[in-house]
Amino acid sequence: MSDVEYNLLMQNDINTNGHTQWFYYQVKNTRKNLNVTFKIMNFTKPDSLFNYGMKVSIYSEKRAENEDLGWHKGGERISYYGNGIKKDITYTSKGYYTASF
Repeated sequence: MSDVEYNLLMQNDINTNGHTQWFYYQVKNTRKNLNVTFKIMNFTKPDSLFNYGMKVSIYSEKRAENEDLGWHKGGERISYYGNGIKKDITYTSKGYYTASF
């Protein structure tokens, strides 16, 4: 079984005061038995519903075609945690968080 990891950075939503609320990424041309891990960094909230059982929304063209399954909740090893990166270099600065699934 192969593993692939993507490290992605959140950017502020356009026309806001620095909010990052949603994300959309896709993986194409995968093969059977490939484990894909997303690590999305630069979140600023200290906690997330991902830590309380919330799943990510997933869409698979193959599953939609073969199983008539559209968007659904899923994902494994979902977590949200402080990553040790600070917003600035002061002692009291707040840090960034990472969502991983």
